[in-house]
Amino acid sequence: MYLLYNMIILVAAIFALPYYLVKSLLTGKYRRSMGQKLGFIKTRVNSEKKRPRVWFHAVSVGEVAAVRPIIEAFRANLPEVYIIVSTSTETGQDVARQTIAAQAHIYYPLDIPLVVNKVLDLLKPDIFVTTETELWPNFSRSCARRGIKMVMVNGRISLRSFRRYRETIFFWRQVLNNYAAVGVISEDHAARFIELGLPRDRICVLGNAKYDGLAARAGEGRDLAARLNVIAGDLVFVAGSTHEGEEEVILDVYRKLLADFPALRLILVPRHIERTKQVMGHLMASGFSDAVTFSALNQRQAVGARVVLVDVIGELFKIYSLATVVFCGGSLVPKGGQNILEAAAWGKVVFFGTHMDDFPEEAAGLEQSGGGIRVAGGDELLAGIRRLLYDPELCAQLGRQGQEMVKANMGAAAKYAGLIKDAI
Repeated sequence: MYLLYNMIILVAAIFALPYYLVKSLLTGKYRRSMGQKLGFIKTRVNSEKKRPRVWFHAVSVGEVAAVRPIIEAFRANLPEVYIIVSTSTETGQDVARQTIAAQAHIYYPLDIPLVVNKVLDLLKPDIFVTTETELWPNFSRSCARRGIKMVMVNGRISLRSFRRYRETIFFWRQVLNNYAAVGVISEDHAARFIELGLPRDRICVLGNAKYDGLAARAGEGRDLAARLNVIAGDLVFVAGSTHEGEEEVILDVYRKLLADFPALRLILVPRHIERTKQVMGHLMASGFSDAVTFSALNQRQAVGARVVLVDVIGELFKIYSLATVVFCGGSLVPKGGQNILEAAAWGKVVFFGTHMDDFPEEAAGLEQSGGGIRVAGGDELLAGIRRLLYDPELCAQLGRQGQEMVKANMGAAAKYAGLIKDAI
């Protein structure tokens, strides 16, 4: 199976690398990460002798937010620890460098044996900690051969991923057996890992560290109010992490809301900023020709800007602080949903669609608290937002209830830090 897997990796690389090279040359995307992903890491880590040496991996921004409080709790127990932090995406790398103090920040290597072995020989970690579900066969096998313990924190397997893994369960059983310990966010996820072959005595349910990560970021966002000219009492509809097929629904709902609430403003944040031109086209076609992009915004424009299209990365969490009501995307279309906890942490009522396969526990928890409202489409979204805008006290109350749910679920980070310490 490893031979077959590596043949697939080789074929994929033959076709993919030219594409990424051209993309890098034309747009600059991947330019910062490509070299390190191929094993060309220039860092002083190889000259350091400090122990223990722990490598934390977080794929992108969401995983960085989850691992940050775990690292802080872990360092509190072992202040002498040498910490390496890796990400797969450039946006994740930017956030990691800004928010996590570490001896080294790098990009995670491609799962090619020569590359993986080169990086492990350079970094020489004592333990590797991955956030959520990152199962890379060559990397895990190389760690096992070197005696590098592997731990998973904030582990989760969505139903979609679980079904794919189960089709080749005999292979993934070998990969999972390389993990010394796996901490997961809920019993449902634990059951999926066990069904895939992870020994029961290596798994434990410790909760979701993303709740702790939100607490660590609670002070962010105060500067945005002035830039966007938002003052207390303003009505602001924030639609975050939207995907193709959702912006049209949002704009239709917003247009109808303006009939009752003409001062209502819209801040639209697509999940992928490369869609900015496409989304601006939707705005123009919907009659919002006065819409401005966040990157081009100045004080004069902010005063009269009814619609702001956010075309930069890393601002969404802070933007949620300005909202009266929130819609979280990837949920009206079958994309599995996005992180609804970020808005709830600010005490905002969060609307989301029926496609929340990747965040079922978070959706259920917020719904139960009253701070999250599931809608089947534009009509229900319109009715729900209209009801809350007409009843500000109810809106504030439901937002507080969702915020209390977030606070009540904190404390997982310290448990994950203990799991790593025990593995060491």
